[in-house]
Parts: sequence; structure tokens; C-alpha cells
Amino acid sequence: MDWGKVVYIFFSLMSLTTTAGFLYDHNAVALFIAAGVNVISTILKIGVRNLLSAELLASSLVADLHLIPAFIVYTFTNNVELSVALAIGAVVANLFAVALALIESAKSTEKDDY
Repeated sequence: MDWGKVVYIFFSLMSLTTTAGFLYDHNAVALFIAAGVNVISTILKIGVRNLLSAELLASSLVADLHLIPAFIVYTFTNNVELSVALAIGAVVANLFAVALALIESAKSTEKDDY
């Protein structure tokens, strides 16, 4: 088992689920955690050299550029509607990243030994 890939996929899924958690409970702490986990996920994607690495990094950057402004808007203007709209954009970007990770895993030429 490739533990680097496990950590990489873990943070990709965690960024999706924490953003979905903010959509359920409109809370500044939940939005901060979602943005933080997504930034960690982006940092992990910087050094990856896979088949779809450029697309994965781009989708993660898109999610960052939705979540960070959403947190700033929520904190300073308390505009929940705009924050939720930006978070929905981040969810779409994270869903795209997870779909790309699944495609990449399916196209992987390496076989795992069990």
C-alpha cells in the first residue's frame, strides 16, 4: 500500500467533507477548518507528478480561491449567503478533484500487492 497516496486522497476527501459540513452548519469555525484542510490538500498536490497532476492542482487552487474569500466575507461582513455560494463553488471544485483522483487510480499501471 502506498501511504503517500493514502494521505493524499485522505486530505482531498477531507477538504470536500469539511466544506460540505460548513454548508450544513453555517459556522465560521467550520469554514476556517474547511479552508485550512483545503490549503493542506493543495500543498500536498504541489509535488505530485501523476497523470492528471496539473488538473488536480488547478482544482485545488480553485477551491482555495473560493474558501479563503468565503471565510473573509463571513468574518468581516457576516454575509452568510455569499459565503455559502462561494463554499458551493469549492464543493464543485473538490468533487471534480475527487473524480480526477478516481480516474487516475483506475488508469494507474501499478498493481498493488496484497
